[in-house]
Amino acid sequence: MSVFHGLRAKRASLLLMAASALMGLTGCGLPGQGAATFDVMSSDQRVPSDVHSGFIVTELDERVVQILANTAKSSFYGGFGDRRPAATQRIGIGDAITVTIWEASSGGLFSAPVADRNSPGSHTAVIPEQTVTQHGYITVPYAGQINVLNKTTPEVQEAIIQGLQGKAIEPQALVTVSRNVSNTVTVGGEVVNGARVPLSPRGDRILDVLATAGGVRAPIHESFLSLTRGQRTSRVPMQLLLMNPRENIYVQPGDTLVVERVPQSFTAFGATGLRAVVNFDAAGISLEEAIAKSGGLLEFQSDPEGVFLLRFEPPSVAVQIDPSFPIPPGKTAVEVVYRINLRNTNSYFLARQVKVQNKDILYIASSPLTNLQKIMSIISPVTGTAATAVTLAQ
Repeated sequence: MSVFHGLRAKRASLLLMAASALMGLTGCGLPGQGAATFDVMSSDQRVPSDVHSGFIVTELDERVVQILANTAKSSFYGGFGDRRPAATQRIGIGDAITVTIWEASSGGLFSAPVADRNSPGSHTAVIPEQTVTQHGYITVPYAGQINVLNKTTPEVQEAIIQGLQGKAIEPQALVTVSRNVSNTVTVGGEVVNGARVPLSPRGDRILDVLATAGGVRAPIHESFLSLTRGQRTSRVPMQLLLMNPRENIYVQPGDTLVVERVPQSFTAFGATGLRAVVNFDAAGISLEEAIAKSGGLLEFQSDPEGVFLLRFEPPSVAVQIDPSFPIPPGKTAVEVVYRINLRNTNSYFLARQVKVQNKDILYIASSPLTNLQKIMSIISPVTGTAATAVTLAQ
């Protein structure tokens, strides 16, 4: 029997040696779903070099959440205000103007002579439609060039009358803008009828103009609206415009509105219930919602201390997160890895405050217990064979 006990001891010793060797290979030799928490936190590629650009790894704590919250969010109201345009519209370059002139009696510059005593003759004349020149002028016979730029129609009428004094018989003038180009908003992109939309004297808001253009053609939950005014452009989700009336600001002459369809998504990797590209609404979702939307953490497989959010941040944000991280001149985006520890109850509230951005990566590391289970699954056939051999030997 001592021989068999020796055989058992030898088998047990060999199994322990195999287990120890496999434990040493858990980081690189066993099949898995990605890097372990330790691998991410201690990666030697974090430091920039000639081979890789490096990345920042930071805990998602109150300080970092506040930095992200202070990052400027696009807002029409915050960026442009909500000033109502002037009620009286003014004439601009490119507008089409029609002028009608009356005289008090026949026989004047713009009236036909009396044909007989029973006919009063014609006392009016219509000047053909003309476009305001680049210098802001129109031409009226006998009155010459009239400067109409940035003037109202009553002001132009008075200028024409003054120009005809002493030439026409008690002249009167009526000026109409037959085609308004300067008091328009350009609407394009994912709308039914892209066009220049004339503005009414009462003032028009963004949704008024979009309705005039036939409405938005793309799904609202995938649409963004860009407003360009002068040299500034701001973009907000269409859902925000509908949910927050304050964002539905007055448009101004010369504004440009463009509706874009930009589906939003993030990628879920690792020990999650759903490893896939996950879509979400343009209005955005929180990190808490993203974790749930990707299937959450797998019981006995996920590491609650190893939940990571990876994204590109502008240098202005990255330097606040890690002032010591070297950012090369001209670099427009910095790789940042946010780590959240879901063993800490407060982390759930922090995750609710962080917004997931388009093309973010959500990675959940595997639990250390998972590697042990893999080791045991490899050792089990060996132990079974050894046990069978011992039994047969007995």
